[in-house]
Amino acid sequence: MSLLPFSSQLIADVGISLGDEGKGRLIPEVVHELRDTPTPVTIVLKVNGGANSGHTAAGIKLNLLPSGVVEKCISHLAIGAGVVADPRKAWWEAQPLEKKGYNVLARLVIDERTLVSDLVHRLLDLAWEDYRVNVLHEEPRGSTGRGITPAYLDEVGQWQITYADFLGSREVYAKKLVQRADRAMAVIQHVCRVSAETFAGFFDKLGAAELRANSEALELGVFDKNEFDFTVFRGTSPFTLNLETLVETYWRAGQRLAKNIGEVRELVLKEIRAGHSIIGEFGQAYWLDKRHGFSPNVTASHTFTPEFFESAGIPVQAIHTFGVAKAYDTKVGTHVFITQMDDAHPLSALLKQLEFGTSTGRQRMVGWYDAVEKGDALRYGGFQDVMINKLDALTHRGAWDSELLICVAYEDASGKRHHHVPRNDAIRKSLKPVYTKHAGWTEDVSQVRHFGDLPKNAQRYVASMVKALLDVAYHGEPLPAATKLPNLRYLGVGPEPSQIIKDVPSTAELIKLV
Repeated sequence: MSLLPFSSQLIADVGISLGDEGKGRLIPEVVHELRDTPTPVTIVLKVNGGANSGHTAAGIKLNLLPSGVVEKCISHLAIGAGVVADPRKAWWEAQPLEKKGYNVLARLVIDERTLVSDLVHRLLDLAWEDYRVNVLHEEPRGSTGRGITPAYLDEVGQWQITYADFLGSREVYAKKLVQRADRAMAVIQHVCRVSAETFAGFFDKLGAAELRANSEALELGVFDKNEFDFTVFRGTSPFTLNLETLVETYWRAGQRLAKNIGEVRELVLKEIRAGHSIIGEFGQAYWLDKRHGFSPNVTASHTFTPEFFESAGIPVQAIHTFGVAKAYDTKVGTHVFITQMDDAHPLSALLKQLEFGTSTGRQRMVGWYDAVEKGDALRYGGFQDVMINKLDALTHRGAWDSELLICVAYEDASGKRHHHVPRNDAIRKSLKPVYTKHAGWTEDVSQVRHFGDLPKNAQRYVASMVKALLDVAYHGEPLPAATKLPNLRYLGVGPEPSQIIKDVPSTAELIKLV
């Protein structure tokens, strides 16, 4: 089967679960597919979030930088206005890649309106988590501690510092940063009510986290350990900062990237008019969107297709959305997880060996494929293509009967079924999954490259995932015409770039297998 053409030069790479779906690996696939066509990809645009999102592309782990880094044919690595970017994190990520032969800085363009995050936001992030646990006596939110939410709070509070400030005077920038620090110290001490001892420990905690995150850079000799010493920012008394060091360090970091600051909106328009394609790479996923997810277990940005236009700064127009999922589900943090597997289930233990957060290294929870979440992402968000990853992880091994489950609805205590995700979180928390059961397979599928060569049970399971998603999206309605159905364009059967099946039958044909 030949792949259908994309419906637009603009392509959105979005998650349709709760993140960690493997969106990074989609980028090279789309780039390769369009490389020898009249509409090659020339820009990969990071659309939202910041260093709290982790993507892996061609074996390279990335946080701030777009996954187009791994493709030499990509002319521009763009960071949009909807992103929060710590200039030190950008530098720490770029330099090891440069040493390994990736041409990063010559291709990097950071929009003038991209938000600058810094140490102050990271301290606030830790302080609000401490407040949640020790003052409110609630569960920790599971923040990454990268300062993303506090940075977006500065934006809506009209205290933002943007990359354009690095093109202005040091004095103006210093004034803004010192004011930011002053506000933050008052909040940390008097609102969050953090103890002096805990505050002092924040600097050690941040340093330890960055030593872990940058272990490869240390091994390569790109940086010295002192680069990640956060105690230099600690003031001489509790709830104070070494403001001189803070300003100098972040001003210097911004100046290193000054030549990379530009007009992403003009660049995008130019490439569109030249007939080229642009991929918008999103962090997190539909159900972590700050408006459509469930607070407090959401991110602070918009995580689905419409944000492409806000971040790029261009008019709304036709766009091709690519929804990415896994053949099972994972969550990290304190989310309600309706389809969570029993920890005693043998498959749970096997999947947990694979599932650790790219950004934080945290163990992910694992669960059965939730078609309700993914179907609602289609119904209310919309997508034309689907990529499903990690089918190989479900190959039967170990001591269980190989039966696989798909959640097709939720049920409350009275037996009433919910075919969509309730918007009321109190209702959602009370629901149980309704599963369909599917036979598993024992054959290794990691070397399979054609859908027809998959075990029959694997084919049926794939078809059942897609059909269940559609049944939710169009519950109580007839399915639209075959040409309007989203297609399963790529099926991942392993972590390597080559482990992709690209000849999945059309959706209309696929669901006949169920």
